[in-house]
Amino acid sequence: MARQIRHHEHENHDRWLISYADFITLLFAFFVVMYAISSVNENKYKIFSASLTSAFSKQIVKSDASDSAGRPDWLLKSLVDRRNAKLVEQRQKAMQDIAKKINQVMDALVKNGQVSVMETNRGVAVEINASALFKEGDATLQGGAINTLIAVAKVLKPVDLAIEVEGHTDDIPISNPLFPSNWELSSARASSVVRLFIGQGLMPKYLKAIGSAANYPVMSNDTAGGRARNRRITVTILSPLSEEATLEQTTQAPKALPIE
Repeated sequence: MARQIRHHEHENHDRWLISYADFITLLFAFFVVMYAISSVNENKYKIFSASLTSAFSKQIVKSDASDSAGRPDWLLKSLVDRRNAKLVEQRQKAMQDIAKKINQVMDALVKNGQVSVMETNRGVAVEINASALFKEGDATLQGGAINTLIAVAKVLKPVDLAIEVEGHTDDIPISNPLFPSNWELSSARASSVVRLFIGQGLMPKYLKAIGSAANYPVMSNDTAGGRARNRRITVTILSPLSEEATLEQTTQAPKALPIE
């Protein structure tokens, strides 16, 4: 038999083109997908953004009510105490500023001992000797005193705080057709100061005139100097904390007494 001659197949050197074409196609598809993902529809984005804003704003409004339910009692108490402490500090600073300004406008009377400005647990107390404001046995404000009180009124006008004006006398009785007793004299003097404050623009609802006669002396009435010291007008600018405490006491329901 004749021997068959085997023909060698020629190797195809272009087969790589198929794989390369597939790779390019896949790469193209990948970039098309990436572009489609990264391309933002502005209108859809605005709608999505508005929806998120609306949802989260409602959540924030409700957060105060919901936070208390989700937080432990000790944490909630700590936050409340911290906020209250900051509020107290702000109010104390405001009262200190008022005291400082009143000291400045009444500097001359403070230096000669006719006025003293004090910070108390109720607020700022301005104690004015009656001789700086009135003639003896009279309740009409004098010229120099009017200018001083007008300066004080300018300090107090922007603060919108309750103000008590209290008149005090010594223990020597007074009796005349205008003032039958020290009660009428002390009340009239306090009212004179209140009327001046109202005339300078202070709100009447924040003001109170009190006549205390000789019931609250600061010195003994046994000496002339002590009696002169006791004849005074005290203007108390009540701290918001003092006002809140007073309001809380007055709004509490009275306790019923047991019936036997």
